[in-house]
This record gives sequence, C-alpha cells and structure tokens, in this order.
Amino acid sequence: MADILTWLEGSVLGESMRSMGVWSYGVFNLAHILGIATLFGSVLLLDLRLLGLWRQVTLRGIVTPAVPLAFVGFSVATVSGVCMLSVNAREYVGNPFLLIKFPAIALGLVNAVALSLSPVWQRVRKSSEPLPGDRRLLAVAGGTSLACWLVALSAGRMIGYW
Repeated sequence: MADILTWLEGSVLGESMRSMGVWSYGVFNLAHILGIATLFGSVLLLDLRLLGLWRQVTLRGIVTPAVPLAFVGFSVATVSGVCMLSVNAREYVGNPFLLIKFPAIALGLVNAVALSLSPVWQRVRKSSEPLPGDRRLLAVAGGTSLACWLVALSAGRMIGYW
C-alpha cells in the first residue's frame, strides 16, 4: 500500500493537484462530499426498500432512478477522492481507516455486481416485484450493501482524524 500511495503522490496527477492553488483542494473536497451524498442517498433508499420498507412503492420504481444516481455519485466520489489523495498520499501510509475504507468499498461493489447478475435481480428489473422466495436474497444483499457503505463512509470520515 505504501508503494501505491508514494507512486500516486509523485504522479502527474499529484503534481498537478499541488500546483492548482489553494482553492482547488476545497473544490475537489466539495465534489467528493456531493458524490458521496448522491451515492449514499441512492444506496440508502434502495437498500431500505430491499430490506422490506415501503412495499407499497414498487422496487422497480426505486431502482430506476436510484441505480444511475448511485453510479454517478460513485464516479464523482472516486475521481475527486483520488485527486485529493494524490496531494499528500504518503501521509496516509499506515492509516488504519484507509485500510478499512477501501475493502468496505470493494465489498460493497462486489455485492452490487453479484446482486445485479443474479436471476432474482433480473426478475425484479423485468416484472417490477420480487417473488416471495426472492425477498430473503434481496434483504441480505440490501443489508450487506448498507453495512459496507456505512463502514466506508464512517472510515472515510475518520481518516483525517488519525
């Protein structure tokens, strides 16, 4: 991990970020926060529905706007986060919260991909409502997702306090 962080800080991106001026880091930080808010807001809404809340609202009705918004939020958070990290990446070597955040994000992504490839998800996308036997898998996926993103969000917030 130390080698990757050292490389990132010495990269063209790191040099560019450090030369952009005092306000640039703040702008990237704002973009990161907005990306995280968009991602987590979308994920929270979808995961709570997967866990069984708001059954009067079709799952398809939540999936249709939430999934693309989550993708946009994740993309913005990732790009802005890498840019901010590149400014002084070596300072984060040994930071335990970084070592919690990245695996939590990876597990959240693996969970999302696994769910999206499942026959249950394909049925939900086509027919709008899960079958009674599908609810357990959807609840497990929703709970796992919620846990992963809450851990990533919490660890990310704590990175600066270590």
